[in-house]
Amino acid sequence: MRERWFGATGRKVPEVAVEGTIDLEGALVLDDVSDVAAIRQAHHDGTPVVVRCSSPEEVHAALSLGPVACALVADEALLSLDLAEMTYG
Repeated sequence: MRERWFGATGRKVPEVAVEGTIDLEGALVLDDVSDVAAIRQAHHDGTPVVVRCSSPEEVHAALSLGPVACALVADEALLSLDLAEMTYG
């Protein structure tokens, strides 16, 4: 399981996690990646950024943004995505 830094908290979290399985205290939780300005500002402030995702494409889009710490999913099948394959083919 790959991990990412959870903002400036000093914690690492799984890059893809089932919603409800990790502590999101203090994080900016978004339903999509459309608010790039908010994502950049949160990253600048050291606030962890988490995005809810419901498809492989949404997970890929969220994790393509460096400031995003974690993609939250409801479907456990999304935990096994091959993100390298999705990115590089």
